[in-house]
Amino acid sequence: MKTFFKFFVLSVLLISCKKQTDSEILKDDELVIAFGSCNKQYVQNVLWKEILKNKPYMWIWGGDNIYSDTDNENKLREDYQKQLAKPDYQNLLNSTKVMATWDDHDYGLNDGGEEFHFKDKSQQLFLDFFKVPDSDPRRHQKGVYYSEDIVTQQGSVKVLILDTRYFRTALTKATDSTKRYEPNPYGKGTILGEKQWNWLSNELINSKADFNIIVSSIQVLSNEHGFETWGNFPHEVDKLLGLIQTSKAKGVLLLSGDRHISEFSKISLTGVDYPIIDFTSSGLTHVFSGFTKEDNQFRQGYVVSNLSFGLLKINFKTKAIIMQMRGVNNKLQQELIQSY
Repeated sequence: MKTFFKFFVLSVLLISCKKQTDSEILKDDELVIAFGSCNKQYVQNVLWKEILKNKPYMWIWGGDNIYSDTDNENKLREDYQKQLAKPDYQNLLNSTKVMATWDDHDYGLNDGGEEFHFKDKSQQLFLDFFKVPDSDPRRHQKGVYYSEDIVTQQGSVKVLILDTRYFRTALTKATDSTKRYEPNPYGKGTILGEKQWNWLSNELINSKADFNIIVSSIQVLSNEHGFETWGNFPHEVDKLLGLIQTSKAKGVLLLSGDRHISEFSKISLTGVDYPIIDFTSSGLTHVFSGFTKEDNQFRQGYVVSNLSFGLLKINFKTKAIIMQMRGVNNKLQQELIQSY
């Protein structure tokens, strides 16, 4: 009986640790990743079914996964439960791998950063929502940053999730009445904090992946609109772009959210033989429907101000990524194809 029990336990462990095959990860020789941000749990999200039509291997939450804006533990937990109870979201959870960061409204404080007194408890409730086990490093570290590798026989992708909330220092109120914030004096303040910067540097320098996807809840490149952006800390933007240059990491792509619009931004870096693209996808349940214009010197294409989710189709053979914005009825809104 003991021998049978040991054999049974060993069999279960072997099955649970079994690596996925390429046919389970790839769709028509492409790795499909969907992502999005800005989701109100009290509003119907009509995009979950559309997202699943594309059969993504992974869904990435780009932040504002719920709108709670609270330091009340019970309210925050209840708001997460409202989202978790959505049948269409449950369908996604049952068929798709999920990674996630947070932004201000699920963090708990609008435009909040390191000053938020409730952030440690909020982090635990965030991890509860995603059923992160107690053994996971995120349960014991400060901040929700982490990475995972997607490995196939054709190639691999490293997904690096940043936390732009827990360590972010004070913003500078704008003197221009048409804007909310203006850039801090160069060198003043941080977005990621020392420990997260060290982690990110180590991850990129040692990455062997064919593509490296960096997920930031706020935009990295677009910096003229006066809302939250990495551009409010220009020295941090330079530090990130410099790290991409010196790390020699392959195929770096930036994903962002927050803005209630979707757009592509692009910049060229000396010594990097591909452009750096910041693909912003926002929002899932509500958008800036009154959008007319906004300066962005790095924009490629046009702004989409309809309900939208992002889609990546990564081809290891051609070394290219098809980037798409899609909306209601899975309608293609805009596409950018980049070779690496």
